[in-house]
Amino acid sequence: MQVLTTSCKLSLAVVVAVFLLGSWAAAAPGLRRVVSSSSDEPCNEMTLYYHNIFYNGVNNTQNATSAAATKPTALGTTHWKNGTYFGTLVVFDDPMTVGKVLPVAGEEPAARAQGFYFYDKQESYTSWFGFSIVFNSTAHKGTLNLVGADLKDDKTRDLSVVGGTGNFFMARGIATLRLDASEGTVYFRLQMDIKLYECYV
Repeated sequence: MQVLTTSCKLSLAVVVAVFLLGSWAAAAPGLRRVVSSSSDEPCNEMTLYYHNIFYNGVNNTQNATSAAATKPTALGTTHWKNGTYFGTLVVFDDPMTVGKVLPVAGEEPAARAQGFYFYDKQESYTSWFGFSIVFNSTAHKGTLNLVGADLKDDKTRDLSVVGGTGNFFMARGIATLRLDASEGTVYFRLQMDIKLYECYV
């Protein structure tokens, strides 16, 4: 086995560092990193409304924006009577709006929430989200990526903003969710207050 000399190792380290710096510069030309010094002073913030219309298997095929991709596990069915839906995975492509009203036909929403959530606890009604908010409007282009537990018994709950692209390149922050409206198991609307604490501008 050939051993690298110290000078070869140093040269290799320099090449890797130059490659990584070059990759970052290519991904973020002319952008400057801004990190908030206080939780009360985010570098960017917005409020959006997340509309979810669950496919009911009967008469809402045209306007449903989410559907179960799995059935509950055998273990989950023993808890179905408690309403926990343990083991069910739901995939969604939900419109997001600046106001509370859904877009009319032909009108584009401010963004779309695209991803999944699954019910992950037997004892209570909770789920885990992983999704992107996809912006494609005159106001914003790019994505925000969110993950975290949705503890539905809590009045408000936070998801982590773990990254982004476009106008939200490498963003970090918190999205606070609260239930704004609900129609049984068919429709719900969440108010989502997004505060970013690390931004590239």
